[in-house]
Amino acid sequence: DLYSFCTLLGGMSDKKNEVGWGTVRSSGLGIVSGNSNPDFAKGVAGSLGTTQMKATVSKFANGEINISIDDPVRGDDVFICQSTCSNPSKNLNVNEAVMELLLLIHTVKLSSAKRITAVIPHFAYARQDRKSEARVPISASAVAQLLVNVGVDRIVTVDLHCGQIQGFFKNTPVNNLSPASEFANYLIENKKLKPESLAVVAPDAGAVDRARKLADKINADRVVTILKRRIQAGKVDSMHIAGEVKGMTAIIVDDMTDTSGTLCKAAEVLKSNGASAVYAMITHGVLTDPACERIEKCDALTEVVVTDTIPQAHNLSRCSKLVVLSVTPLIAEAIRRIHGEESMDDIYSQSFMPAQRGKSTDEFLVA
Repeated sequence: DLYSFCTLLGGMSDKKNEVGWGTVRSSGLGIVSGNSNPDFAKGVAGSLGTTQMKATVSKFANGEINISIDDPVRGDDVFICQSTCSNPSKNLNVNEAVMELLLLIHTVKLSSAKRITAVIPHFAYARQDRKSEARVPISASAVAQLLVNVGVDRIVTVDLHCGQIQGFFKNTPVNNLSPASEFANYLIENKKLKPESLAVVAPDAGAVDRARKLADKINADRVVTILKRRIQAGKVDSMHIAGEVKGMTAIIVDDMTDTSGTLCKAAEVLKSNGASAVYAMITHGVLTDPACERIEKCDALTEVVVTDTIPQAHNLSRCSKLVVLSVTPLIAEAIRRIHGEESMDDIYSQSFMPAQRGKSTDEFLVA
């Protein structure tokens, strides 16, 4: 009868190590990646002491993207690691990277994953975060809506161009991580720069908060802002410095550099105002041609430090001033805490430094 049948099921569920109707599969942690930055995803998995799930991400003959998750993900906590950026080694452009991410989320959703977190180290279209003139899109909002509608449960990203972009992900939690600790450790431990001689420079009003965070971590003497008049995207008409940099080592802090024309001009303005040296700490090195050529020819720039949120192997061979720091340990720590339902407070803390994650500064340098 029904009572006996239910009793039988209850008895089977008590046998945890036996295969049967009562066996419950525990929620595992899965790392999946596309083709935009596979080495980054591999580094994250390595920091977590696990391996990536097997997935096939390829193209059909007509260019359509073909996705297949080869490992079971039912009931798993899946983290899809995919920067929305181009990757020359994979013949991948930024729009294809976005489409790969959307289809990966959709595939994992249909495969009955328990939770899907999109780990997007570099979030494309972030610069188009508002209507600057009539009849233009708010592209950052459009991409965010696509991700939410396809079924993502959470977003983890690094240094969004504008913090308010988090609000575009309707009813979806967003963890916007900062690489300020990695930059601070590099400047203090590798370059041996003295705090009293440092001036952290915000290249525009939107970067002031980013510059302040780094200045607090390295105890810099001052924060300086560059006031610029932009005539169109990537082109600046004039620049003026609000603050004093004479005799100081200037540290330009920004979320990204594309063709690097503005970055080189800012370095020249700082040098002409008496800065003894100019370093650039840039989270996302988009470095579209002729960026590397401009950086190499810019005598005012001592060094440009970027993170590995975007693949840089093809740029390192072309630009001797380029240094790449890895933020894979930062992402891995965020994933570990999210999967374990732990607080993220420490990661956002001003006192949270890479050394606390059991790493020396040299381990954050990408060869």
